[in-house]
Amino acid sequence: MGGVTDAAAAPLPPAPAVLGLAPVIPVVVLKDAADAVPLARALVAGGLPAIEVTLRTPAALDAIRAVAEEVPEAVVGAGTLLNPEHVAAAGAAGARFLVSPGWSPRLLGALRDSGLPFLPGVSTASEVVSLLDEGITEMKFFPAEAAGGTAYLKSLAAPLPQARFCPTGGIGLASAPSYLALPNVGCVGGTWMLPGDALAAKDWARVERLAREAAALGG
Repeated sequence: MGGVTDAAAAPLPPAPAVLGLAPVIPVVVLKDAADAVPLARALVAGGLPAIEVTLRTPAALDAIRAVAEEVPEAVVGAGTLLNPEHVAAAGAAGARFLVSPGWSPRLLGALRDSGLPFLPGVSTASEVVSLLDEGITEMKFFPAEAAGGTAYLKSLAAPLPQARFCPTGGIGLASAPSYLALPNVGCVGGTWMLPGDALAAKDWARVERLAREAAALGG
């Protein structure tokens, strides 16, 4: 009887890492799924293979599916996951990692059960401690600039050294290096390599050039 109880209560193993995929993860919002493949190819050519497609538009799941099927050199993930249904849909579409802006026990359970790498979002020390208590050490820090930026992350490093972050939200080419220099930051997420006018014009060469600048931040 004790053996069964112990097995049922045993914590799940941690999901594989996301933070080692690339120094910068582009955060993509697509209105037209037809743009997904050329955009992904431009980002990969520029040195950014990990791509987070956010579930903020009706085109998102089709975009993830297209990249997963047609750009195998890309590591396409799904972002803005808010519930278990989002997690299931993203996995079915071919997402290879999952990102949420925050977390709840129900969402966290679905992320863990997916078997995919994931980054649950946090913005407070209490949320970080709660995830560490669950055995999770890799997190998204969101919204990074509004939640305290590099100063806040520095203040977390001493008391919570086991936590590592992907800050996202308000970060640009100029500020990204200060985040990446922190010992508890593994990568950053951003949109600066995806300017709206370039996407509207389908200027994939410009996206590739901006991606190359971002990739160079990893040294």
